[in-house]
Amino acid sequence: MRDEHTTSNRFVYRGPSGKGPRITAIGGGTGLSTMLRGLKRHTNNLTAIVTVADDGGGSGVLRQELGMLPPGDVRNCLEALANVEPLMGELLHYRFTEGSLKGQSFGNLFLAALNGISGGSFDQAVSRMSQVLAITGRVIPVTNSNVQLEAELENGARVLGESKIFYCKKREDCRIRRVRLLPERPPALEQALEAIREADMILLGPGSLYTSVIPNLLVDGIAGAIADSDALKIYVANVMTQEGETEGYTNADHIRAIFQHSQPGLFHLCLVNASQIPEDVAAHYAQEGAEPLRFDKAACAQLGVELISRPVSVVRDGYVRHDPELLAAALLELHAQRSVRIAGLGRYRAEGPAR
Repeated sequence: MRDEHTTSNRFVYRGPSGKGPRITAIGGGTGLSTMLRGLKRHTNNLTAIVTVADDGGGSGVLRQELGMLPPGDVRNCLEALANVEPLMGELLHYRFTEGSLKGQSFGNLFLAALNGISGGSFDQAVSRMSQVLAITGRVIPVTNSNVQLEAELENGARVLGESKIFYCKKREDCRIRRVRLLPERPPALEQALEAIREADMILLGPGSLYTSVIPNLLVDGIAGAIADSDALKIYVANVMTQEGETEGYTNADHIRAIFQHSQPGLFHLCLVNASQIPEDVAAHYAQEGAEPLRFDKAACAQLGVELISRPVSVVRDGYVRHDPELLAAALLELHAQRSVRIAGLGRYRAEGPAR
């Protein structure tokens, strides 16, 4: 399942920017921050657009007690892009182990404090923290609206709250039919829309399908801006299915769900993992109802999506993860293979049907 169409669907580089291609990555969770750690080594023109639907863990506590947007996913991205001394990195990642702050991240508290002195403007707080950490690129919450995520299962059951979806799906033992934000179609931040419009490459994922990737597409203007862009658009598929969310899904099921929540043909390329998963590691995941993501090339073709297979995963401490450098190298290689350089205009632009 190698890339067989590197010459038929070409992407045009319209001039050097001096800082690498303009990449906009959309998602949340650990998958997005992992990818950012690799991409920052290749370009300074990097923007992360991050979901704000989380309501669990330390983020949920701060959201409930302070009335702020959840800081966790945004903080993970800021940490990934930070250029600070190792001690500062350890401090941001530190979690308290006792007392009323047990389990809370210092980085979350830092962002909460900035949110307070910014008059409750979460995007301004994120911008200030970006300056403090001297990050490469930008991190932008997808919206400033206080949203919650609701899931409807195939049996008609509904559950409100991102952190509750896992338990409801396990209890009902059926697939998720759809998710929606409440209030519906909140306005996107203009900075997020601008980053999509100016991007040379737009990346969706990796990350939890229904709780990290799709919520961004439910924000007003985001899916439309992606569809209107002539950038190279790639969905970065997860390496494994996810217990309590996508058990039994193929990569085509993931793509179909994204299109159903946005619009058909939102992207035409999907990067999947070609690295072998050790049998003992796969057996451990199987006990939790997860498995290596299966590829259905024919079904993807019917959806108008081409699969690109590259070895981009690594096993650490018994868990399969995207390797930041392997993933970034695969994405930049794909971009370069599908690019023609034209001096003077400083942009990449897609040509052909595989936009």
